[in-house]
Order: sequence, then C-alpha cells, then structure tokens
Amino acid sequence: MAKSVAIAILAKAPEPGVAKTRLIPELGPEGAAALQARLLAQTVATAAAAAIGPLTIWATPNPKHPAFQDLRQRFKLTLAQQQDGDLGARMAAAVAAARGPALVIGTDSPALTVEHLRDAAEVLGSYDAVLIPAEDGGYVLIGLRKPQSVLFSDVDWGTPTVMAETRFLLSAHNLTWRELPPLWDVDTPEDLERLRRSGLPNLI
Repeated sequence: MAKSVAIAILAKAPEPGVAKTRLIPELGPEGAAALQARLLAQTVATAAAAAIGPLTIWATPNPKHPAFQDLRQRFKLTLAQQQDGDLGARMAAAVAAARGPALVIGTDSPALTVEHLRDAAEVLGSYDAVLIPAEDGGYVLIGLRKPQSVLFSDVDWGTPTVMAETRFLLSAHNLTWRELPPLWDVDTPEDLERLRRSGLPNLI
C-alpha cells in the first residue's frame, strides 16, 4: 500500500438503554452496553494495528463519553462528533472529512481483522471503491478513493437490500469496485450465540 488510507469508525457510546437495543431482551441494558464497549474497543484496536493511515472515531451522541476519551488516551486517533442525518449522511460526511482515500466501518463486526483493513486499502489503489458485504444484506466496510455522495443517498439503511442497492448505484455511476469476502456482525440474539462459538476473546 503506497498511499495513506484513513479509517473512519462510526460508533455509538456504550450507554445502557441506548446501545445494542436489540440485544437488551437477552443481555439487559447494562449487559448490552458492556458488549458495545468491548466491540468498540476491539474495533479501535484493530484499526490502530492496521496502521494504514489516520484514525477517527465519529462518535454519537457525544465524543466526551468516558469510553471514547479512554480510547483516545490509549491510541493515536481523533475524536469527532457524528453529523446529523441518516446513516448515509453520516458516512458521507466521514469520507469527505478524510480528504483522501478512506475506509468507513462500524463496531458491529468482531470478525473484521487487520488483514481485512489492509486488503481493502490496497484495493483503493486500483478501484474507485471497495466493500465488505455483511451476511445480513448490508455491508461491514465501504472504502472510497474519493467522496462519492451518490452512494449514500436514497438507500434503505438497516434493511437486507443495502448491499444490492449500493451495487446498483456503483454501476449506475460508472464506478469501479471490488468486494472482499462477506463477514458477519452482531445485531440479534442469534448473533450472540455465534459470537459465543467464535472463540473471539473477551467479547462475551
């Protein structure tokens, strides 16, 4: 990888009753928030270890949350407030702020590794975009050589059609892209069982 590629992490503060709400019936508000804190910390550690470029946590609702402040002490990163708007608007703003090639990820995919991030950054040397699909129909990562706001508008975020809609937009706007193998994320009680079986340390 010859050129620096920024990593933008969109992250929700691990607040009980707000974080990982779909897992509250199984884990309780405190347990769901604790899982979010562990997923956040692992994601940041992975992104920092990839060492491909500057790292920013785009935080909500407030970058001053102790979990974010602790990570800023432990890792070389920037904290920023997520922009208003839907998920697409927030991702588009993160890409634009990078002022160069950028990868955008969330904190829901514990299977994301340093190698995935480095491979994705490498793709941007030859393609306009790179994606890692999620098994549920969305995507775990999107990377862009330069901002492409058209990829973040008129998408039904949070549905199983996100990846298909994004492929359509890429094609419609004559953008070149490559997809890496799909990964899974942690959103539902069923995902918790998979996480327990995964052998990933210190997450659950």
